[in-house]
Amino acid sequence: MPLLIAAAMAAMPALSQTTTVIKQEVVPQTTVVVRAVPSAAECGARAERAAMNSAGVAGGAVGGSFGGAAFGAIVGGSKGAARGAAAGAVVGGMAGGARRNEIYRRVYDDCMRGL
Repeated sequence: MPLLIAAAMAAMPALSQTTTVIKQEVVPQTTVVVRAVPSAAECGARAERAAMNSAGVAGGAVGGSFGGAAFGAIVGGSKGAARGAAAGAVVGGMAGGARRNEIYRRVYDDCMRGL
């Protein structure tokens, strides 16, 4: 019997021990892309380059003068061709300038929005 009591006493600490389980939740990693917003000067330079690459006033004037000369020649002969070329150059130049301004404004606004 003393052997049985000794065995029970030896087993007591093992029975009284408790196990603590720590559960740790895993949070998924997120990737955040931070993009620097360009300054007004950078956007202005980008818009100016885009506007310069468009035909602009000169391209519009050249195209308008050819179109005006062709129309004037059909309608009024050689004098009509000269007048048509002059009128076409003016109208084409104005249209080209408006197109150039539109391109500048669109590129600048897109840049300032971060696009």
